[in-house]
Amino acid sequence: MKPLSEWPLADRGRIVGVLTDIDDTLTTEGANTADALAALAALRAAGLHVIAITGRPVGWSEPFAREWPVEAIVAENGAVALCPNSPHPNPLPEGEGARGNRSRTLPLRKLYRQDESVRRANFARMQQVAQRIVREVPGAVISSDSAGRETDIAIDHSEFVHLPPAQIEQVVQLMRDEGMNATVSSIHINGWYGDHNKLTGARWIVHELLGRNLDEEIGQWVYVGDSTNDVLMFERFPHSVGVANIRRFQAQLTYPPRYITPGERGAGFAQVAQAILSARAQD
Repeated sequence: MKPLSEWPLADRGRIVGVLTDIDDTLTTEGANTADALAALAALRAAGLHVIAITGRPVGWSEPFAREWPVEAIVAENGAVALCPNSPHPNPLPEGEGARGNRSRTLPLRKLYRQDESVRRANFARMQQVAQRIVREVPGAVISSDSAGRETDIAIDHSEFVHLPPAQIEQVVQLMRDEGMNATVSSIHINGWYGDHNKLTGARWIVHELLGRNLDEEIGQWVYVGDSTNDVLMFERFPHSVGVANIRRFQAQLTYPPRYITPGERGAGFAQVAQAILSARAQD
């Protein structure tokens, strides 16, 4: 991983869109900070596309999709997208809190990768797997945000409980034994049925929302993340950045990001935004 300062000016100047993880990439200790929110607003004000892609549930994501200056949040690892029906009227003012000003909230469109009958059948199967995990894996706890999940399940490993590495691997293996996809984020172990993931979700929403082919213009987009569930994105994007706290997963990254920020979490994301915007200012 090269320092962010080594990201060439010409490459930064060609960026048209930013795709970003949320937990421990935009957020800091579970909270939204003024620098990260201001960075989102500055990117949008400069005309860049900004889309968040997260393993968090769609229910948890809804307030942020309404209030953040983003074009969409793709939740549950690529399964469902929340898109404001109109652009955010104004950037969030500096220092505004996580939930923002309620007068600024926007109606949303909800888009799914799977039809309703498939989602219903998968949901029932996944609840059975979740209960098996809780029974068989010592210390395993279903994530506290699970009430808002529609297309996956999540086991907490670092948000409110600590699950040792051996138990994390046991959960992952059990999910895979049940025919599920499984991935580990900075806080949860996510499992789901279907062929979607963060990368296919990014391709889908960029085409659905913007009418653009992400693969054809991949060199004009950057992905920002912080953990092992971002590896597919780090591998595919020539411009990929990890915020500094990704170092705790470094040994497990089969494909690390190309660049790393000096700052952690939201401060690191703000540094990525500044690197892009400073290059555009010099064009």
